[in-house]
Amino acid sequence: MTRKLKNRNALLNTLLAAACALFASCASTKNATYFNNVNSDTAVQRIAGNFEPAIQQNDILQITVSSLNPQEAMLYNVPNASNSGATAASGAAPGAGFLVDGAGNIHYPVFGTIHAAGITTTALADTIRNRFVQRQLLVDPVVSVRFLNFRVTLLGEVAKPAVITVTSEKISIMEALGMAGDITVYGKRENVMLIRDKEGSRTVKRLNLNDANILSSPYYYLQPNDIVYVEPTKSKIAQADRSRQILPVVLSSLSLLVIILDRLVIK
Repeated sequence: MTRKLKNRNALLNTLLAAACALFASCASTKNATYFNNVNSDTAVQRIAGNFEPAIQQNDILQITVSSLNPQEAMLYNVPNASNSGATAASGAAPGAGFLVDGAGNIHYPVFGTIHAAGITTTALADTIRNRFVQRQLLVDPVVSVRFLNFRVTLLGEVAKPAVITVTSEKISIMEALGMAGDITVYGKRENVMLIRDKEGSRTVKRLNLNDANILSSPYYYLQPNDIVYVEPTKSKIAQADRSRQILPVVLSSLSLLVIILDRLVIK
């Protein structure tokens, strides 16, 4: 009886291993690595251009002003009261920040309407500082502008799809993928989709992360509200289809074999 039990267990283990092998993938590593054309002799290419993100409609901005007369500067650190609903929807604290409206403007104390969309936070800070200087409202004003709604979304064949809040206001696509647990072996590294809203229009860009040229691409650094989608490979789709077709057959066969083995042991 003991010998029969051992034989049955050994057979069951063999059957389970065979079943697992049906679902195992023999995915090629050809497109599973980044920067395939980089070697130890490849020179570091200087990134050209300024990749500081531009302000867009519906952005929420934190504008901080300081000067040698701090009491007077306090007036300009109070955000618009009308922003509370928009900031709450964007994840920022209610009442915090200045909303960039549909026309691309913010409404700032004393100065009124200031156009912000299409320029960087650094440029907007310079614009506000110059107005303080021209009107002699503050002594040696220092203006800082930051995003309160800088977020990017990672979807598809990544280990941990997520919405990532960027506090440093600078994140590359590789950093974002790292925070999402990296692309799985079933993701198309050579055809990653980047969806970006800019100036009221939505653009889609295909990126090849296997190519070292991505390091100097204008799309290497992400912008607020970017969506990165990693498509599954054909082998992943085919495997899912095979699994749905084979799994019921395998389970039924295993159940039948278990019943037969149990009866043989009893005999």
